Amino acid sequence: MELSKKVKSITPSQTIEITNTARQLKAEGVDVISLSAGEPDFNTPDEIIEAVYEAAKAGHTKYTASAGLPELREAIARKMKRDNNLEYAANEVYVGNGAKQVLYNIFMATLDEGDEVIVPAPYWVSYTEQVKIVGGEPVTAVTSVDNQFKLTPELLKAHITEKTKMLVLNTPNNPTGSVYTKEELQALADVLADTDIIIVVDEIYEVLTYGEPQVSIASLNDKIKAQTIIVNGVSKSHAMTGWRVGYACGDKELISALSSLTSQSTTSVAEPAQYGAIAAYDMAPESAEKYRAIFEARRDNAYEKIMELPHVTCVKPEGAFYLFPYMQTVAEKCGYNTVDDFVKDVLREKHVAFVPGSGFGTPEYARISYSLNEETFNDALRRIKEFIEEKTKI
Repeated sequence: MELSKKVKSITPSQTIEITNTARQLKAEGVDVISLSAGEPDFNTPDEIIEAVYEAAKAGHTKYTASAGLPELREAIARKMKRDNNLEYAANEVYVGNGAKQVLYNIFMATLDEGDEVIVPAPYWVSYTEQVKIVGGEPVTAVTSVDNQFKLTPELLKAHITEKTKMLVLNTPNNPTGSVYTKEELQALADVLADTDIIIVVDEIYEVLTYGEPQVSIASLNDKIKAQTIIVNGVSKSHAMTGWRVGYACGDKELISALSSLTSQSTTSVAEPAQYGAIAAYDMAPESAEKYRAIFEARRDNAYEKIMELPHVTCVKPEGAFYLFPYMQTVAEKCGYNTVDDFVKDVLREKHVAFVPGSGFGTPEYARISYSLNEETFNDALRRIKEFIEEKTKI
């Protein structure tokens, strides 16, 4: 069967591919440790599960409005006011099947053939692929490790052309763990204020910061807020990755367009899951702080262990739950030309799975998740260190 050119142009998600490989090996009885998945290792909180159960028993198992349950949209608006000091009406909120689908629908609703989208690299693997699927042109702005992989005003200006339609920002960042300060966001906003460039800001790791709290660029001023579409969800903040509930906040005309698009594609998010998200956003903020503290301790442990690996350097992450070490040197010391080949053999020989940086636009690096417990993580790093020591002795 002949497939479309668009589908054939897609590069499959490396994170999903490697995670699936690790799961398959586990199913075959191999003792695999996966450092590839971007999800917490603990279960959804009991009060959320209970809310979903009660909703389902009460008959809330039907189609809903394509933009989401009014009660959930209102809960998200309350959350934005409480946590981000941003005012959104319920008709400025859209609920989709996870932040990934929300992003895809935004690109679909805003981009025409040939529109350019500036994507700072390292970037999450799906941004560029989704832009290409809908006919846009991703323009990669490669950031520097010297600036903790953050987009600067100078780099932004250098990539703006007459075709630029959009900028994608991600803070806290996947894969680097970098978090933009208010001052850094203001510097970017100063460049964007005299343009009509749409700012899509992915804030899915919002609650996972280990220094200053996360700041939304939309909170800087009304002009920038009008240009900004905020994307977020309950996956990382409430350990609800499998429930698939994400959202967008922004211009009500765009929100209406996203709703129309959903009405002709997925109809709506599963109703019970939406009731779970309502419960999540009605939980006390202290619950999110508990998870944040767990991940900060895991970050400190993970950074200590990664710095013990020979020939590996790494910037200490400020948010999310990833390390993004430079691994080209260690790959070459071990006899490999690329980090991709190094990563493949670590999985094959030591049964540790993590993601090469090529999928994130920076092939000299790798992404290592510390979203699992410290004991298992330390065992994985011990195996990687053992692999390096064995290969460098050859």
